[in-house]
Amino acid sequence: MDSKEFLSARKKLGKTQKQLAELLGSSIKAVHSYEQGWRKVPSHVERQVYFLLSRRRETGNNPQLCWIAKKCPPKRKKQCPAWEFQAGRLCWFINGTICEGKVQESWQEKMKICRECDMLKSLLED
Repeated sequence: MDSKEFLSARKKLGKTQKQLAELLGSSIKAVHSYEQGWRKVPSHVERQVYFLLSRRRETGNNPQLCWIAKKCPPKRKKQCPAWEFQAGRLCWFINGTICEGKVQESWQEKMKICRECDMLKSLLED
């Protein structure tokens, strides 16, 4: 997540820097630094921001479950943590999901895929 995406997310949440800092359990200075691009947004902060967006936009316009949208074969689906924990709309939040046929090695690799996926994109649309 870059600084522009972070700022956009904060605005979509309708929060001030102070309010978002409180939600993230961080300082206003950290939030300001992420927005200015002075500090890289850490993975755990990015994950929490996306989670907050997902809860904010839970209105019925949700995409279908990821394993249905991605037409996962039964064997792959049953090995995937998103299916195991019935989190088909939070697949982007869970490490170890089987996206593009394999488990991604890191959060950064996973998010490269997730940012292009309709499951996450639907949260970020206006």
